Amino acid sequence: MDQEWILQTRLTRRSFANSTWIPLRASVDIERGHSDVTTPGHVGEFFGCGSVAFPMQHRAVAEGLSWSEIGIAHSARPHAYEDGYYSPVDQYQYYDKEPLGVELIFEHDQPVVGTRHWILNPDLVIALRLIKEGSNWVRPEEDFVIVARESFDESGNHNQIEIKREFLLDYLTARGLSLRLSYYRQHVETVVSLEGSPYAGMTDKQEERDGGRFELLIRDLNSVHGGSWSSMRIWRTDVDPEEDAPVMGPERHDNTASEHREGHRGGYIGVRVEGEFWRDEWIDGQQRSIRVRGDEDPSRPNFIVETDGTRRPSRDLDYEDIGRWLWFRAGVVTELLGRRGFSLHWYTRETGAVVSTSGRSTHFGINSSDLITVYAHDIARLPTWEQHVWASHNVVPEGKVSAELLLSQAETRPATTDAFEVLFFKTMRLLENGFSQSLNVKLFTHDIEDRAAMQSVSRFVSRDRATLLRLAKELIRVFSDRLDVRELRKLSTHRDKEKLGSNKLLQDLLAQKIGEEDARRMCSVLAGVYDMRVGDAHPTSSKVEDAIKLAGVDPNNSFLRQGEQLIYNYGSSIWNIGAALFHDAASNENRT
Repeated sequence: MDQEWILQTRLTRRSFANSTWIPLRASVDIERGHSDVTTPGHVGEFFGCGSVAFPMQHRAVAEGLSWSEIGIAHSARPHAYEDGYYSPVDQYQYYDKEPLGVELIFEHDQPVVGTRHWILNPDLVIALRLIKEGSNWVRPEEDFVIVARESFDESGNHNQIEIKREFLLDYLTARGLSLRLSYYRQHVETVVSLEGSPYAGMTDKQEERDGGRFELLIRDLNSVHGGSWSSMRIWRTDVDPEEDAPVMGPERHDNTASEHREGHRGGYIGVRVEGEFWRDEWIDGQQRSIRVRGDEDPSRPNFIVETDGTRRPSRDLDYEDIGRWLWFRAGVVTELLGRRGFSLHWYTRETGAVVSTSGRSTHFGINSSDLITVYAHDIARLPTWEQHVWASHNVVPEGKVSAELLLSQAETRPATTDAFEVLFFKTMRLLENGFSQSLNVKLFTHDIEDRAAMQSVSRFVSRDRATLLRLAKELIRVFSDRLDVRELRKLSTHRDKEKLGSNKLLQDLLAQKIGEEDARRMCSVLAGVYDMRVGDAHPTSSKVEDAIKLAGVDPNNSFLRQGEQLIYNYGSSIWNIGAALFHDAASNENRT
């Protein structure tokens, strides 16, 4: 190591008041080199931190509290007094029965299993709506951002809990608290001698520095670990080990004996160089508490509201009595669905909702220009970070408001159409039921959750040629790849049935009902989509164009509409196959 390291000059210039992460409690011990502290070559670092939050009325008293009172030696535990007074775990008391502050980390000793756990104050967890994932606390409604993180030593004991500053300040502000930190840093190295070491020429020093106190100690190992020692042993002489239930009386000189030993320990060769730094800091709240108290967020974005590009701030749109709509590129849906916890729900052919981790369902419509239109108030009520995602896709109004969205929101007369994505999954279920009820055959090798699979089987996936082919791959994955080939071969009469794949086996089964030519025509879309799936790996292949044409997709449409058409054609083929195989069952289901 070097002199800068032992003097901690860089570390002491940094304050937690300006850091991204704030330690609420820490006891981190790092050792390098020789593990024996009495042997040259040992290097150690220690960081300890304690904290307590105080309301303004107790700040003057808290100013006098430091490492001894709120540092790592202090731990938050409940306490019951003999007179019946109970001090709960979240209360900090400097004087008995006089709560001064709020504990944010609780100490939970577990002597039976031999571990020590620290617990983040549940009030903070619930106020910020956090959930635990591994060693992190995350906030789902803000894209699962990590708010607090825990770390452990090799024995599984907690050694640090930190919280992200912006979330801590939000909580402190809502409760009218300020957090007082008291922490200690120690750097130590054992060397053979100062001469020839990085610390040659250094001497003991004490100084006030960077709002704290630094001390440099240089001592020979004998003065630290050596010296005189003594021990005394006292034992009872009036206990008969042969008695079944011996009882000892009061202790007296005639029933006790003792011995005393003393000596000297030394011979340690080397020098211990130690730098120590203590500092207390305040982490004060701010003016706004957006998450916990629900204060207005000044960082909310502006949105384009007029055809001339005029923008208005989000806060002006958070007014339900004045109705207007906003326009967005369709890619906003794909971007949101790419984030954890978001889902897509369809209402009609052209309307649906993006359901977010905040619990909000943003109702949207697709207009004639393939743009997403949303009622402005629905956007303005979203969390700020979600609004910024929407704002990045905001465009000048074009193509009017989605006709089906207006039917729902302005005329309160929702359209009676269905999204092709929804019909596709319903059609698959009908075919599955037909095989089960009419043939007593399980059509698929495994089940899927329709709602989850629908996130990737969506017209929004199709943004260009490559993603259109990828959509074809998803359609194959949720239908053709799940077909139970073994069961279909049992039903097949084809002479080469052992060589046929899932689609061909289904076609052969259909041919038994309607003939080879009609079966081939009815399954042509399935074949085209399958060839598109193969083309996903080689999108420039000359066969791709033929596959798209066979799938019945019009390349003159926008890619969004091509994706919609692909899903419709594929689902229609499945419906027609089911109707041909199980006409009566399909008719009854349709009437139902």
